[in-house]
Amino acid sequence: MTPGHGDRTPADTAHARTTLGKARTENFPVAPAFLPRAWRDGLTAVYGYARLVDDIGDGDLAPGGLDAVLLGLDPAAADEPTAMLDAVEADLARVFGGTDGPPRHPLLLALQPVVREHGLTPEPFRALVEANRQDQRVGRYATYGDLLGYCELSANPVGRLVLSLTGTSTPERIRRSDAVCTALQIAEHLQDVAEDLRRDRIYLPGEDMRRFHVSEADLKAPSAGSSVRALVAFETERARELLDEGAPLVGSVHGRLRLLLAGFVGGGRAALRAVTDAGFDVLPGPPKPTKSGLIREVAAVLRSAPRKR
Repeated sequence: MTPGHGDRTPADTAHARTTLGKARTENFPVAPAFLPRAWRDGLTAVYGYARLVDDIGDGDLAPGGLDAVLLGLDPAAADEPTAMLDAVEADLARVFGGTDGPPRHPLLLALQPVVREHGLTPEPFRALVEANRQDQRVGRYATYGDLLGYCELSANPVGRLVLSLTGTSTPERIRRSDAVCTALQIAEHLQDVAEDLRRDRIYLPGEDMRRFHVSEADLKAPSAGSSVRALVAFETERARELLDEGAPLVGSVHGRLRLLLAGFVGGGRAALRAVTDAGFDVLPGPPKPTKSGLIREVAAVLRSAPRKR
């Protein structure tokens, strides 16, 4: 029997906490303690949903198929990302008032009051599902424009949800947020080149690989040669320019939201700094920013952001 609204077990909630615990591995703070409780709860719920969808798309679910069971599927479906993504989208419909009862998965059940309180729409959540469906079909991106189109689904909806949760959405802020979120996605792709390749995915545009004379075989080497390093340096600078484009978002708000958004921008810059400090050799494993490096970058973002009056 599929667990219902009142049938959560300790195993279910512990499993949900494990998914939420992955927030500690992100390049940016997800729901820091200095935020108001309502914002923290909202950001945590959105992160839990996004992390679940990404874990399904990446095939990173814990053994045992518990997520499949929670979504009303046979445990064997945990190995079938497309079926799992369909089930998540069906559960998302329950979040937004479906007629067949409350959401089944605890992470989507936690999302429901946040959606209601903040008047969130389903489109950004559906976009995240579609991004992971695309990951099942598309493993290579011919052009930078194609990659930006993927980021429009996989990353930008999260920033838009942050603005909606905090009641600060405007067309200009959305534009700046999209630039920051796309940069964060590209930074993550650069850190994870080797890991993504093991999943038969390459998020380096094919046109750029040809420009820098990089083959897929070059990306499978234990360390990067000069051509791969030059390519990664080029994509790093692109991401840095996007962060610069989005950075004025920080100065457009005030208070604790200003600090949160500085954390996003600073986290992206710290990640790119880690890639740079590794000599753009990302093949041995993901270069990760240090805590002190993150703090320095966040402080620099706050110093350079104009004060909102």
